[in-house]
Amino acid sequence: MLAPLHKHLLNDYQQDFPLSPTPYRDIADQLGVSEDEVLAAFKSLSEQHMISRIGPVIAPNSIGCSALVAMAVPEADLARVAEQISEYPEVNHNYERENRFNLWFVAVADDEHQLQQVIADIEIKTGYTAMLLPMLADYFINLGFELNLHD
Repeated sequence: MLAPLHKHLLNDYQQDFPLSPTPYRDIADQLGVSEDEVLAAFKSLSEQHMISRIGPVIAPNSIGCSALVAMAVPEADLARVAEQISEYPEVNHNYERENRFNLWFVAVADDEHQLQQVIADIEIKTGYTAMLLPMLADYFINLGFELNLHD
């Protein structure tokens, strides 16, 4: 069960994270807690794997170069490969799908050359081939979700 502070952080700051030199202090002021409490709560959420990072989601190809990538990974090796992919700062998320191509992720780099280098390194490190999928149309999907605060 999540503490009320954890629920507020997850609900209220998925999309409206303060853009300021002191975002954690701003959040603390808004919620009536200390900055240390906010930092400790985010650390706890990270350690519980409820959040993986705090950072912006930038529209594909608006800054640098990006690609959707799919990989076919045996189920027994999926957790290891997903963890390795998540270590790359160029990867903002990855997820499992029910398909032969069962691991998907988005990679973002400064330019096409760096993107190709990252994908090649991922292939070497994981031992599996990556399939880059070009963006033919741009769709925005709001990935925010509401938690029930009345539990």
